[in-house]
Amino acid sequence: MSTHEIILILIIGLFAGILSGLVGVGGGIVLVPALVYFLSYTQHQAQGTSLGVLTFPVVIIAFLTYYTDCKKMGVPIDFKVIGVLSAGFLIGGYFGSKLALKIDNDTLKKIFAIILFYTGFKMLGWDALLLKWIKNIF
Repeated sequence: MSTHEIILILIIGLFAGILSGLVGVGGGIVLVPALVYFLSYTQHQAQGTSLGVLTFPVVIIAFLTYYTDCKKMGVPIDFKVIGVLSAGFLIGGYFGSKLALKIDNDTLKKIFAIILFYTGFKMLGWDALLLKWIKNIF
């Protein structure tokens, strides 16, 4: 790896880490697009790398921070919910990765973009505005 590549990878990781700790995102929303566009990774390669980064040791510090602060605020994180979500995530991750590897790179990029767009659209509340606008027309 060249020095330039190492610095670029560190910057991408730092940015993803900050966003992950700040709002609970990083892998899919930051790492995957950054690896595809800045390092010319394939969509499959970027998704696999992102999943590799999000393993236990990286996430534990941010989780512990949230855990202790939520507990202090009287809204503790429920370990039963984490356990059930983890089971579903584990099974879903396995089948999702198997499915993704059967989809060509360009189609996978489009699916990824649609999911990001839809998520942003919903989180900004634009879906409700659109429905309200449509109802006003009719």
